[in-house]
Amino acid sequence: MFDHEMREAAEHVLLACRKKKLKVVTAESCTGGLIAAALTAIAGSSDVVDRAFVTYSNEAKREMIGVPWDAILGHGAVSEPVARAMATGALARSNADIAVSVTGVAGPGGGSEEKPVGLVHFGAVRAGFEPIVERHVFPGDRDRIRRLTVLTALAMVSTLAER
Repeated sequence: MFDHEMREAAEHVLLACRKKKLKVVTAESCTGGLIAAALTAIAGSSDVVDRAFVTYSNEAKREMIGVPWDAILGHGAVSEPVARAMATGALARSNADIAVSVTGVAGPGGGSEEKPVGLVHFGAVRAGFEPIVERHVFPGDRDRIRRLTVLTALAMVSTLAER
């Protein structure tokens, strides 16, 4: 189901988290749970993966992980403030030590000049640290954009776990 690079990235996250006894939570929009699926495709991942939130709609972002309406209405669902709020909200609503979030435009439609297809905002936070956010515009079709999003999110988690 997942290619070698994705499995390797997921295994790296699991190993890095195990070394420090860290748990992970995901808050996903444009990936629809693929980050959590990549992690849980590895046998034994339950000692690291706490839970996953698939918050595809604005209502789900608000109800499940507490993203403020002001962030959504003021900046749009695909924005840095929403990605940050998704990560911090997921961390607060879990038993995890690290949260990663993604919100983006995977296409093929839905893009605009301001928010083109391929735009993804990431949020990541480790308990006791300031959240980090990243903005990427990935090339390609929907599958490639989502794949690159998963790989980037896993790399962010690895970085936080290794702090």
